[in-house]
Amino acid sequence: MIVMSCKNIHKSYGVDVILEDITFNINEGDKVGLIGANGAGKSTLFKILTGQLSQDSGEVYIDKGKTIGYLSQHLSLDSTSTIYEEALKVFQDLINLEKKMADLEEKLNEPYDASKEDYHNRIIREYTTTCELLEKRGGYTYKGEVHRVLTGLGFTEEDFSKNINILSGGQKTRAALCKLLLTKPDIILLDEPTNHLDLNAIEWLEDYLKAYKGTIVVISHDRFFLDSVTNATFELLRGKMKCYNASYTKFIELRKKDYEVQLKAYKLQQAEIKRQEEIIERYRSYNREKSIKAAESREKQLARMERIDATVTDERGAKISFEAMIKSGNDVLHAERLSKSYGDKTLFTNVAFDIKRGDKTALIGENGRGKTTLFKIILDKVKPDTGFVYTGKNVQPGYYDQEQSDLHEDKTVIDEVWDEFPNMTTTELRNALAAFLFTGDDVFKIISTLSGGEKCRINLLKLMLSKNNLLLLDEPTNHLDIMSREALEDALIDYDGTLIVISHDRYFLNKVINKIYELNIDGIKEYLGNYNYYVEKKKNTRHFEELEQLEGGMTKTKLQEERRKKKDLEKAQKEQAQRVKNLEAFIAKKEENLRELNDKLCLEEVYSNPEKSQQVHKQISELESEIEKLYEEWEELV
Repeated sequence: MIVMSCKNIHKSYGVDVILEDITFNINEGDKVGLIGANGAGKSTLFKILTGQLSQDSGEVYIDKGKTIGYLSQHLSLDSTSTIYEEALKVFQDLINLEKKMADLEEKLNEPYDASKEDYHNRIIREYTTTCELLEKRGGYTYKGEVHRVLTGLGFTEEDFSKNINILSGGQKTRAALCKLLLTKPDIILLDEPTNHLDLNAIEWLEDYLKAYKGTIVVISHDRFFLDSVTNATFELLRGKMKCYNASYTKFIELRKKDYEVQLKAYKLQQAEIKRQEEIIERYRSYNREKSIKAAESREKQLARMERIDATVTDERGAKISFEAMIKSGNDVLHAERLSKSYGDKTLFTNVAFDIKRGDKTALIGENGRGKTTLFKIILDKVKPDTGFVYTGKNVQPGYYDQEQSDLHEDKTVIDEVWDEFPNMTTTELRNALAAFLFTGDDVFKIISTLSGGEKCRINLLKLMLSKNNLLLLDEPTNHLDIMSREALEDALIDYDGTLIVISHDRYFLNKVINKIYELNIDGIKEYLGNYNYYVEKKKNTRHFEELEQLEGGMTKTKLQEERRKKKDLEKAQKEQAQRVKNLEAFIAKKEENLRELNDKLCLEEVYSNPEKSQQVHKQISELESEIEKLYEEWEELV
């Protein structure tokens, strides 16, 4: 059953056409990924669907019986409530029912008055009805649901009591997403929902949306997320839409086939057009009435021909390329015993790692664990509380800051780059900017007026021109559309230097990375593979340890035999350690006895009595001999 559809939607601002002839149908239960370059009109379409904007022409249909929930990318949640209180507002009707039950319970506890029997019966009926209604609507489970969704999206119980108005923009967006999910609308529209979420929260959201019984339309540049959640992909390209009944990766394959088919059709049509134009020209050259009419007839047919578009794919991705000017030594970074705290908040302790030339390493961990701080320690911008980082020979680091804090807001695009690379010619600079999609008057835009994606491209351009041999990239794919992400990935795969990256983009981590460091409060753990390897190894550590040992040349039987031997050896070592401990205690006791006997020789009743003295000397001699043998046994054991 169709729950939402558009027919011939058109939207423009002046001469800029944003949406042109947009037509699609979405059925109940569909999970659709809406993709396209930055500025393609995705958010504009969402605002038309929710009635925040009106289309210039065309029709929008939404089933009147369905509720819609919308999460905007740039949502600003304003409230003086705490996070928990704000989430509870979704269940205000249940809270009101609880209050009503409490009032009714007070009335039920009133002394029974026979003259008010009808009143008492009415209160009992009303209380019973309210209890049933509360249970039916989930009145006994909603607080647990609030807790589950808040923690799933990355809030701790300590966060629950924080006021909304003191939260960061990202935290406010998460709180708004929580309210939306708790509302459980029939149709959910999500605009970049994975922004501001760490990996655990993204994975939780994926599982939640996969199990969601309603209809979902999501704008996202997170290709891993799209593959996990969606079963259809709508692509906006130069104002027009193409619809595919496939998740992102399958859509890429289908789009490639469509492109090849359309390109072949385009070439055939161009050949036919050329042939017809040559015939028309030949007819006209005869300069006779009959031939001229034939030429005009063919021209009319040619004019009526529906032309196939040559540019059937978007080729606007930035042309990114990284290279190292100087080759570094093999040992790039070495860290030992790193720790960092701010006040009572410990970020991490006992961090140690080694980075070799050519490594492509990802640093992952929960939000707030100190990944960016660790980058700044490596760059000597922040001092660790303990430990040190050693930088190898000829290492030249370059840093990409996700906050774009190194950009000068009052400069133009061209000056921002030129001031840092003054030796470039005008032609070289304009060509470099054009490769990163800054053409014409775009180069004179003021930095403060740029979008997040445009600022991202400027910083990547500056990094490319620097030609460093060690790149530290902090969330480099944030704000980039899919085309630019793929261009960045290809550039980093071909990069001949060393890479360390902080990223929540799992598609990126799978494609580019060959080693993952997971940062925890008590240190760092190494995984020698991409993101999928990291996930699988965390799920089944023992299985992967077996595989790694098998890859080292052991058969499974040999591996089991080695394990048995190791277990027997550990048991024997444990038993021997216990024997040593027991023997040392026994020797200590014998030596105490020896001291007591030596003390006896100092007593007058002993040294004045030859018989007693001789007896004590004999005991001392026997005990010393026994202790000597015990020490020989101890030496053998140790």
